[in-house]
Amino acid sequence: LNLSRNTGNWKLTGSPNYCGSSTGKGQRCLLDAVNTEVCKKAHHGSARSCFLSSQPLVEKIPSLRIGSLGQLPNHFSPWNVPVLRFFHISPSFRAAPAPLFWIIIKPVQKLFAIILGRSIRKWWKSLPPNKRELFKESARKNKWKILLSISSLGILFIVFYFTHLEETPITGRARLLVFGKEHFRELSQMEYEMWMAEFKNKMLPETDARYQVVERVVGHLSESNKDVPQVSEQKWVVHVVEEPGVNAFVLPNGQVFVFTGLLNAVSDIHQLSFILGHEIAHAVLEHAAEKASLVHFLDFLSLIFLTMIWAICPRDSLAIVGQWIQSKLQEFIFDRPYSRTLEAEADKVGLQFAAKACVDVRASSVFWQQMELAETIQGQPKIPEWLSTHPSHENRAEHLDRLIPEALKIRESCNCPSLSGPDPRLIFRLNMQHLLESSKDQQSPNSTKQDLTKPKLDLPHT
Repeated sequence: LNLSRNTGNWKLTGSPNYCGSSTGKGQRCLLDAVNTEVCKKAHHGSARSCFLSSQPLVEKIPSLRIGSLGQLPNHFSPWNVPVLRFFHISPSFRAAPAPLFWIIIKPVQKLFAIILGRSIRKWWKSLPPNKRELFKESARKNKWKILLSISSLGILFIVFYFTHLEETPITGRARLLVFGKEHFRELSQMEYEMWMAEFKNKMLPETDARYQVVERVVGHLSESNKDVPQVSEQKWVVHVVEEPGVNAFVLPNGQVFVFTGLLNAVSDIHQLSFILGHEIAHAVLEHAAEKASLVHFLDFLSLIFLTMIWAICPRDSLAIVGQWIQSKLQEFIFDRPYSRTLEAEADKVGLQFAAKACVDVRASSVFWQQMELAETIQGQPKIPEWLSTHPSHENRAEHLDRLIPEALKIRESCNCPSLSGPDPRLIFRLNMQHLLESSKDQQSPNSTKQDLTKPKLDLPHT
């Protein structure tokens, strides 16, 4: 998931079975604690087992409440969020999207299609006019055979597609999965070694308070979702990188990378828990394998159209333009909308993970509103959603607001402590009103500049 709305990037991210509320299915909610209490209660005709933490989440991680230590800020300042246009929550294209073999032969396949199409065009141009007419007449006579051959090829692709469909464990969405988890284990290790080599001098030690915060949040999330096999079977290893970029990602092999810029961007422990839950959801849902499978399938289909383009276009320059148009159509009709679908799914599942960990899930939408505010204040151009691989910040916040009632029910079913204090969304709206009123009171450009560099406004900290 990129928390940013950048260009189409790839990532190795990993499918959970959450503590859901479906009828007839048991549910377990596991919360990290030294002393636990087992409780069982009926819910829609099914038994739920919840291991209740003896301490709330914030009490378990007290350092998160101490802004002076530098772990997490006790307020959010949109003036201080670094370059949000590069705000990722997944590694970019360097995270190989498909098994190494297909990555290597992909350009070879395209080159072969171009050469084949160009050769067909040259062969056709070299034919005498009478032979061209004979060939056309033969094609008209055998049009049904040609149509049958093309239809058979199409049927093969359809059969291949439907025989490789799987159901996503949590959401039940049908997805194409050509590459399984085993295909990505070696790539995950290669990717991990690459990132470790790049950040070897920027890794925070385990004794650093910020590292301990992230480690406890990840541990709490994994402990709270032990009923999900993909979570409990995976070993989650935390790495905190001293980088100003607002970035975090999780590799399919359970390696969690968090930049200190992200720790400076979130307002509280609840926002951080949701973001890491989102990233873990990507890894658990095997979104990298799913996206690689779809792109590999579409690329194989596109080879046919690529050959036709180079065979039909009278000049190489026109063929290049046609190839560019074909690639852009595939990107904006299939690739980017599909990426936005995966991001929305990771938001939903990550919110469920956070709810089972007794996180204040209402803070999730506030985070995206803060990102929207920061981009607006910094004057960054807004990219239309259809051009992005990720939903807009505003749409993500609205989507999460629609999911929050269900997440609160999940949280309640796990007997989490009641949420105290005002809704953080309300606090954010009130602070926004205060911000607008303050901006109207500015008398001169100098005073405006001074207030922008040293804002007095503190946005919510739950």
